[in-house]
Amino acid sequence: MPDIRFVVFDMDQVLYDYDHQTRLKLLEQLTGRAAAEIDRAVWGGPQEAAAEAGSPDTPEGYLAQYAELLGYPIDFGTWADIRRKMMRARPDVLELVRRLKPGADLALLTNNGMMLKAALPTCAPEVVEIFGEKAHVSAEFKARKPDPSVYLRLCKKYGYAPEESAFIDDNPANVAGAVEAGMAGHVYTTVDELLGFLGRHNLV
Repeated sequence: MPDIRFVVFDMDQVLYDYDHQTRLKLLEQLTGRAAAEIDRAVWGGPQEAAAEAGSPDTPEGYLAQYAELLGYPIDFGTWADIRRKMMRARPDVLELVRRLKPGADLALLTNNGMMLKAALPTCAPEVVEIFGEKAHVSAEFKARKPDPSVYLRLCKKYGYAPEESAFIDDNPANVAGAVEAGMAGHVYTTVDELLGFLGRHNLV
Protein backbone atom coordinates (compact mmCIF):
# COMPACT_ATOMS: atom_id res chain seq x y z
CA MET A 1 0.00 0.00 0.00
CA PRO A 2 1.61 3.31 -1.07
CA ASP A 3 2.10 6.04 1.49
CA ILE A 4 -0.66 8.64 1.43
CA ARG A 5 0.66 12.20 1.63
CA PHE A 6 -2.36 14.18 0.38
CA VAL A 7 -5.88 13.75 1.79
CA VAL A 8 -8.88 15.44 0.17
CA PHE A 9 -12.27 15.80 1.85
CA ASP A 10 -15.73 16.57 0.59
CA MET A 11 -17.66 19.11 2.69
CA ASP A 12 -21.43 18.53 2.82
CA GLN A 13 -22.55 15.35 4.61
CA VAL A 14 -18.95 14.64 5.62
CA LEU A 15 -17.70 17.64 7.59
CA TYR A 16 -21.15 19.19 7.96
CA ASP A 17 -24.76 18.12 8.06
CA TYR A 18 -26.49 19.55 5.02
CA ASP A 19 -30.26 20.14 4.92
CA HIS A 20 -31.61 21.19 1.55
CA GLN A 21 -35.15 21.41 2.96
CA THR A 22 -34.04 24.09 5.41
CA ARG A 23 -32.70 26.14 2.52
CA LEU A 24 -35.95 25.74 0.58
CA LYS A 25 -38.01 26.78 3.60
CA LEU A 26 -35.88 29.90 4.12
CA LEU A 27 -36.12 30.80 0.43
CA GLU A 28 -39.87 30.27 0.54
CA GLN A 29 -40.12 32.71 3.46
CA LEU A 30 -37.91 35.20 1.64
CA THR A 31 -39.62 35.13 -1.74
CA GLY A 32 -43.17 33.98 -1.12
CA ARG A 33 -42.76 31.27 -3.77
CA ALA A 34 -43.56 27.66 -2.92
CA ALA A 35 -40.55 25.58 -1.88
CA ALA A 36 -41.20 22.94 -4.55
CA GLU A 37 -41.38 25.61 -7.22
CA ILE A 38 -38.09 27.11 -6.05
CA ASP A 39 -36.47 23.68 -6.06
CA ARG A 40 -37.51 23.04 -9.65
CA ALA A 41 -36.50 26.52 -10.83
CA VAL A 42 -33.06 26.69 -9.19
CA TRP A 43 -31.94 23.05 -8.96
CA GLY A 44 -34.17 21.25 -11.46
CA GLY A 45 -32.35 22.41 -14.57
CA PRO A 46 -28.78 22.28 -15.84
CA GLN A 47 -27.62 25.61 -14.42
CA GLU A 48 -26.37 24.44 -11.01
CA ALA A 49 -24.29 21.61 -12.50
CA ALA A 50 -22.85 24.06 -15.02
CA ALA A 51 -21.93 26.46 -12.21
CA GLU A 52 -20.22 23.63 -10.35
CA ALA A 53 -18.15 23.08 -13.50
CA GLY A 54 -17.15 26.74 -13.67
CA SER A 55 -19.84 28.55 -15.67
CA PRO A 56 -20.44 31.24 -14.52
CA ASP A 57 -16.90 31.66 -13.26
CA THR A 58 -17.30 34.51 -10.73
CA PRO A 59 -19.32 34.91 -7.52
CA GLU A 60 -21.12 37.87 -9.07
CA GLY A 61 -22.08 35.85 -12.15
CA TYR A 62 -23.29 32.97 -10.02
CA LEU A 63 -25.39 35.25 -7.80
CA ALA A 64 -26.97 36.95 -10.82
CA GLN A 65 -27.90 33.57 -12.31
CA TYR A 66 -29.26 32.39 -8.95
CA ALA A 67 -31.41 35.50 -8.56
CA GLU A 68 -32.79 35.10 -12.07
CA LEU A 69 -33.74 31.46 -11.46
CA LEU A 70 -35.14 32.30 -8.05
CA GLY A 71 -37.19 35.12 -9.53
CA TYR A 72 -36.23 37.35 -6.63
CA PRO A 73 -33.32 39.74 -5.96
CA ILE A 74 -30.86 38.31 -3.45
CA ASP A 75 -27.61 39.79 -2.20
CA PHE A 76 -24.38 38.12 -1.13
CA GLY A 77 -25.07 38.39 2.59
CA THR A 78 -28.54 36.87 2.35
CA TRP A 79 -27.34 34.00 0.16
CA ALA A 80 -24.44 33.25 2.52
CA ASP A 81 -26.64 33.44 5.62
CA ILE A 82 -29.14 30.97 4.17
CA ARG A 83 -26.31 28.61 3.20
CA ARG A 84 -24.92 28.88 6.73
CA LYS A 85 -28.27 28.10 8.32
CA MET A 86 -28.70 24.89 6.32
CA MET A 87 -25.36 23.52 7.58
CA ARG A 88 -24.29 22.16 10.95
CA ALA A 89 -20.66 21.34 11.74
CA ARG A 90 -19.75 17.78 12.76
CA PRO A 91 -17.21 18.40 15.55
CA ASP A 92 -16.04 14.79 15.78
CA VAL A 93 -15.17 14.61 12.09
CA LEU A 94 -13.57 18.04 12.06
CA GLU A 95 -11.43 17.13 15.06
CA LEU A 96 -10.28 13.95 13.31
CA VAL A 97 -9.29 16.01 10.26
CA ARG A 98 -7.32 18.38 12.49
CA ARG A 99 -5.40 15.37 13.83
CA LEU A 100 -4.16 14.63 10.31
CA LYS A 101 -2.50 17.99 9.75
CA PRO A 102 0.93 17.17 11.20
CA GLY A 103 1.33 14.08 9.01
CA ALA A 104 -0.40 14.85 5.71
CA ASP A 105 -1.25 17.69 3.37
CA LEU A 106 -5.01 18.38 3.38
CA ALA A 107 -7.45 19.89 0.90
CA LEU A 108 -11.18 20.29 0.46
CA LEU A 109 -13.07 19.64 -2.79
CA THR A 110 -16.81 20.31 -2.91
CA ASN A 111 -19.07 20.37 -5.94
CA ASN A 112 -20.04 24.02 -5.84
CA GLY A 113 -19.82 27.24 -7.79
CA MET A 114 -17.69 30.30 -7.15
CA MET A 115 -20.32 31.88 -4.91
CA LEU A 116 -19.71 29.29 -2.20
CA LYS A 117 -15.96 29.77 -2.54
CA ALA A 118 -16.38 33.44 -1.68
CA ALA A 119 -18.85 32.68 1.13
CA LEU A 120 -16.83 29.97 2.92
CA PRO A 121 -15.70 32.28 5.76
CA THR A 122 -19.37 32.88 6.58
CA CYS A 123 -20.79 29.43 5.83
CA ALA A 124 -17.98 27.17 6.98
CA PRO A 125 -15.38 28.97 9.11
CA GLU A 126 -13.98 25.63 10.31
CA VAL A 127 -13.10 24.78 6.70
CA VAL A 128 -11.16 28.02 6.34
CA GLU A 129 -9.39 27.35 9.63
CA ILE A 130 -8.35 23.80 8.71
CA PHE A 131 -7.75 23.97 4.95
CA GLY A 132 -6.97 27.64 4.35
CA GLU A 133 -6.24 28.31 0.68
CA LYS A 134 -6.62 24.60 -0.06
CA ALA A 135 -10.40 24.78 0.42
CA HIS A 136 -11.63 24.39 -3.15
CA VAL A 137 -14.88 24.28 -5.08
CA SER A 138 -15.11 22.23 -8.25
CA ALA A 139 -15.75 25.35 -10.35
CA GLU A 140 -12.11 26.34 -9.88
CA PHE A 141 -11.07 23.27 -11.89
CA LYS A 142 -13.69 23.56 -14.66
CA ALA A 143 -15.02 20.10 -13.88
CA ARG A 144 -17.15 18.51 -11.20
CA LYS A 145 -17.06 15.26 -9.30
CA PRO A 146 -17.15 12.43 -10.32
CA ASP A 147 -15.24 13.44 -13.48
CA PRO A 148 -11.72 12.03 -12.92
CA SER A 149 -10.20 15.19 -14.37
CA VAL A 150 -11.21 17.28 -11.34
CA TYR A 151 -9.21 15.04 -8.99
CA LEU A 152 -6.22 14.94 -11.34
CA ARG A 153 -6.18 18.73 -11.64
CA LEU A 154 -6.32 19.12 -7.87
CA CYS A 155 -3.47 16.65 -7.31
CA LYS A 156 -1.39 18.33 -10.01
CA LYS A 157 -1.96 21.76 -8.45
CA TYR A 158 -0.25 20.62 -5.27
CA GLY A 159 2.35 18.34 -6.82
CA TYR A 160 1.03 14.95 -5.71
CA ALA A 161 0.60 11.79 -7.73
CA PRO A 162 -2.91 10.33 -7.47
CA GLU A 163 -1.36 7.16 -6.04
CA GLU A 164 -0.15 9.08 -2.98
CA SER A 165 -3.50 10.80 -2.48
CA ALA A 166 -6.79 9.84 -0.84
CA PHE A 167 -10.33 11.15 -1.23
CA ILE A 168 -13.26 11.00 1.22
CA ASP A 169 -16.86 11.71 0.14
CA ASP A 170 -20.32 10.52 1.17
CA ASN A 171 -21.32 9.95 -2.48
CA PRO A 172 -20.15 6.55 -3.81
CA ALA A 173 -20.08 7.85 -7.39
CA ASN A 174 -17.72 10.66 -6.40
CA VAL A 175 -15.41 8.21 -4.64
CA ALA A 176 -15.50 5.94 -7.69
CA GLY A 177 -14.36 8.87 -9.85
CA ALA A 178 -11.43 9.48 -7.54
CA VAL A 179 -10.47 5.81 -7.60
CA GLU A 180 -10.66 5.88 -11.41
CA ALA A 181 -8.22 8.80 -11.29
CA GLY A 182 -5.81 6.63 -9.26
CA MET A 183 -6.52 7.84 -5.71
CA ALA A 184 -7.39 5.79 -2.66
CA GLY A 185 -11.04 6.35 -1.83
CA HIS A 186 -13.40 6.08 1.12
CA VAL A 187 -17.18 6.44 1.15
CA TYR A 188 -18.00 8.30 4.35
CA THR A 189 -20.67 6.75 6.57
CA THR A 190 -19.48 7.20 10.17
CA VAL A 191 -16.52 8.76 11.92
CA ASP A 192 -15.45 5.32 13.16
CA GLU A 193 -15.35 3.93 9.62
CA LEU A 194 -13.35 6.96 8.53
CA LEU A 195 -10.95 6.44 11.41
CA GLY A 196 -10.46 2.85 10.28
CA PHE A 197 -9.70 3.93 6.69
CA LEU A 198 -7.20 6.52 7.87
CA GLY A 199 -5.60 3.99 10.22
CA ARG A 200 -5.15 1.47 7.44
CA HIS A 201 -3.18 4.12 5.56
CA ASN A 202 -1.08 4.97 8.65
CA LEU A 203 -2.51 8.48 8.81
CA VAL A 204 -3.68 8.28 12.43
